[in-house]
Amino acid sequence: MNVIEITSLDDERVRMFSSLTEAQLRSRLDPEKAVFIVESPKVIHVALDAGYEPVAMLCERRHLTGDAASIIERCPAMEVFTGSREMLSTLTGYVLTRGVLCAMRRPADRSVAEVTEGAKRVVVIDGVTDTTNIGAIFRSAAALGIDGVLLTRQSCDPFNRRSVRVSMGSVFLVPWAWLDGPVSALRERGFSTAAMALRKDSVNVDDPQLMGEQRLAIIMGTEGDGLAQEVIDSADYTVCIPMAHGVDSLNVAAASAVAFWQLCRR
Repeated sequence: MNVIEITSLDDERVRMFSSLTEAQLRSRLDPEKAVFIVESPKVIHVALDAGYEPVAMLCERRHLTGDAASIIERCPAMEVFTGSREMLSTLTGYVLTRGVLCAMRRPADRSVAEVTEGAKRVVVIDGVTDTTNIGAIFRSAAALGIDGVLLTRQSCDPFNRRSVRVSMGSVFLVPWAWLDGPVSALRERGFSTAAMALRKDSVNVDDPQLMGEQRLAIIMGTEGDGLAQEVIDSADYTVCIPMAHGVDSLNVAAASAVAFWQLCRR
């Protein structure tokens, strides 16, 4: 067990846990050094099971023989930094994640072709920047049968620390890629496109023709402004979830769960 005692979070060796921004962790200038941070033993095990490579771990002393023990056993060569609860509790949210953080090597980005190969149902996340919503969408996608996730560059990074935590590791279970071209280009890959939006000509999410599509890309937008008009206009379907009691719409994470459950029933 390669345990290293630290006395300050200013220690250069633990800056990845304590002070580096998400952009610095991604290390675009040197992708081979890019990492992301995973919180809590359960989520760390999900990442390990999915084949992600651990770089280092930070935990309270008491967790060396407690919550972190099984992780250390799986990764005997990994550096494990440890210190007092008082010092480590100054990390934002640290106590809430049971005192265990793991830095993992960020893999090379997948391509759209790789994610969509053989897929029947994918979701396109267009401009959703809230980390909690991204994590929740991934969790629903994994649970309800979505084969892949595509995100526009304006969307939040799924490997953001909070997105990973909210997803409970589901970001490691569903393949995803950045989508740089227009959503309509997915037709060239055999997909019909369905924009989730409120419009007078919208079809209900349980529309038989919509549900019968062999390959479908479900487009979800930010709950504030929604999808851009050109995205809606270019879609094969505009789709809504019927509401009651005068409510006009759901939060994008809740709406995605309803849409996935209905449209992945095949």
